[in-house]
Amino acid sequence: MAISLAALLGVQSLKLTKSGLAETTWHQDIQWVAVTEQEDPQRFLNGGELVLTTGMRLKSAPEQRRFVRQVQRAGAVGIGFGIGLTHDGVPQALIAEANRWGLPVVEVPYETPFIAITKLVADAQSADHYSKLERLIAGHQILARALLTGGGLSELLKNLGSMLRTDIVLTQFTAQLYNSVPGNPPPTADTWASYPIPTGRRDACTLWIRQPFEDSGIVGYAQNLISVELNNMVKQRQAQRALSGQVLEDVIHGTLEASEASRRLAGIGVNSTRKNVVLLAESAAHPKQLVTSSVPRPLEHGVTAVVGKDLIIVVQDDGSGASVLAKSLSDHLAEAGIHATIGIGGAYTKPNGLRWSYFEARDAASHGLPVNEPERLSLTSLLLASEDVPLADMANESLNPLRNFDALHGAELMTTLESYLNNNGSVAAVAEALTLHRNTVRYRLAQITELTGYDPAQTQDRVQLWLALAVQRLSQRQQG
Repeated sequence: MAISLAALLGVQSLKLTKSGLAETTWHQDIQWVAVTEQEDPQRFLNGGELVLTTGMRLKSAPEQRRFVRQVQRAGAVGIGFGIGLTHDGVPQALIAEANRWGLPVVEVPYETPFIAITKLVADAQSADHYSKLERLIAGHQILARALLTGGGLSELLKNLGSMLRTDIVLTQFTAQLYNSVPGNPPPTADTWASYPIPTGRRDACTLWIRQPFEDSGIVGYAQNLISVELNNMVKQRQAQRALSGQVLEDVIHGTLEASEASRRLAGIGVNSTRKNVVLLAESAAHPKQLVTSSVPRPLEHGVTAVVGKDLIIVVQDDGSGASVLAKSLSDHLAEAGIHATIGIGGAYTKPNGLRWSYFEARDAASHGLPVNEPERLSLTSLLLASEDVPLADMANESLNPLRNFDALHGAELMTTLESYLNNNGSVAAVAEALTLHRNTVRYRLAQITELTGYDPAQTQDRVQLWLALAVQRLSQRQQG
């Protein structure tokens, strides 16, 4: 261990004695020993030294006082004054000045060579260095073992906090991956030191360590381990989400029997006997980053999956907490630089309920707000969401003749059709709404029948045309 002036004085073989009253740095570790006969040694000192001198050039009291001031200003821990060569004792002027500035002084007898003191301090420094190195290597082994034995980030950070004897927090954008403080309060820059954890991905973290603490080099090693573990977590996350996504896709498409669907959902952590809510996040701008992104802490207990290009989170909830959870996800993704819209599904039990919640969430996300509450799901949107029904193609096939005719002749047949259906087939209401003669409305309806093959006056054909228009609106909203 490093040695102090007080400890040096206790080494009987050196025969050192204390001169003066100053003890300000008496127990401070000596960083090095500087032997000098310079009148002004300040420029040769870095601080923390024990300055040894015989006072060869310090013949007058002013010179002795000036020497003390220079040594004190340099940040030395004390002066060792060798007697028996130039001076028979430590000069009183030097002692008085040292007392004034609080700088300890020890008397070194003639028979004690300066090199003996230098060697003793150097040996102490070397022992201290090796001791710190051994502790650092042991610390490296403890942190690495925490990961290798499956303890993960929490075990690693718990051990790091014990080594530094302080609190540790690991944040990832708005989420806290670990917090050793009861109640999980967020760290603040005024009382916590922050260390970035680079991963080369959008899930970079910050390691926070509450001050004060003493870092022997273990923090840098911990940063590297955390970075490696975060990258491993990303790969594990991708694999798990892909597996969960396969199960959810089968449930969504209705290809499984109810018992089999329940069994497979249980296998990925979804209890279909309880109410579950689907949160769906979609991002046209950052689809790849979205599906690999972490989720905020409140959603860590949910089942996260990738379905198509969307991030799906199934949470056990009766619907009362879904909005708050969706908002936390939206804030988390925005902090990560991922522009996404979140759709919330309803709360249902059973696999079919989960399927319905998914379609509701998908429909809600198409509204385009950062967070979108669920609405009553229409048959149109449900059919449009199904990959087995080519509803969009059917709608285009029905309406394209009208669009093309309007484009060539400006006939406004599409506008007339929409008004007719919205007014429950009332020619008078359409004429009034569009400021047309009733015969003009009837003529346009006849043109619609001729071009599409569907007669709006017939219930069956009217349903077909209404459904086509509804699909068109929904498709445009999803694309927008």
